[in-house]
Amino acid sequence: MKVMKNKRIVGAERQALAAAVAKRYAGGGSVREIAEAINRSYGFVHRLLEEEGVTLRPRGGNRRKAAASA
Repeated sequence: MKVMKNKRIVGAERQALAAAVAKRYAGGGSVREIAEAINRSYGFVHRLLEEEGVTLRPRGGNRRKAAASA
């Protein structure tokens, strides 16, 4: 789903886009991946997720502890 850059998205169109973005994020997509896929900025996607009430994952990806050296 590509969105025209610099086009204002409001009303029902914004709600539909926010729901699609939230679904993609819940499926494991990162904010940056989603932003690139829909041709919008990181901040725009972040705001859409906040508007949808999505709890954002912590930054930094997988943070597994390194195996103990013996």
